[in-house]
Amino acid sequence: MTAPDRAATRRDITAALEAAFERRHEVLDAIVEAEDRASAINSIATLLSVPAIGAEAVLGMSFDRLTVTARRENAAELEDLNSQLTFTQTERPASTSETLTLRQFTDADADIFEKRTSDVGAAGDGSGSPASGIADEISAANSRMHAEEAVWLVATEGSDKIGLVFGELSDGEVHVRIWIAPEHRKKGYGTSALRRSRSELAAYFPGVPLVIRAPGS
Repeated sequence: MTAPDRAATRRDITAALEAAFERRHEVLDAIVEAEDRASAINSIATLLSVPAIGAEAVLGMSFDRLTVTARRENAAELEDLNSQLTFTQTERPASTSETLTLRQFTDADADIFEKRTSDVGAAGDGSGSPASGIADEISAANSRMHAEEAVWLVATEGSDKIGLVFGELSDGEVHVRIWIAPEHRKKGYGTSALRRSRSELAAYFPGVPLVIRAPGS
């Protein structure tokens, strides 16, 4: 995930908070009327026209974020992020897209893993060591996944395989790595995959901290 994508994610969050400050009474009504957390996130996202990651931030914010000082700080951060980002939503349409999905890796996805390995050259476990044969790499990954020590996810949009998300348990943390196929880079897919992966990996590894590692691993 590139620095611009990380900044774009932060901008989505601060922009959502800014919108929530302006419509705080409507946001509170939407939360109170929601059946559960997922419904509340969907309601906030629809109300404010923000992506799910922004709606989650709004739902999880503490009341002290509503003070005048906190609102000014958020506005200043949003202005700074907007000045940092040189790309437009047209140039990176996938950064806020909700069409990217993640599904569990299977042996039938050897093609996308082979493409990733040709691009990166390193083993799939995140150790940084040279890759073994594709079949051996996948077999080792299946063993780790069976032992609940790893999760590999395939990022897809429609029928296209966009990239891979790796979650490897190490020293009480889940090391998260995202690889996007070269032909799909600089479109915001890294940002979108990171958003999706947070909830997916949290479900596989409840209560375990997620640590984002270098892209392309």
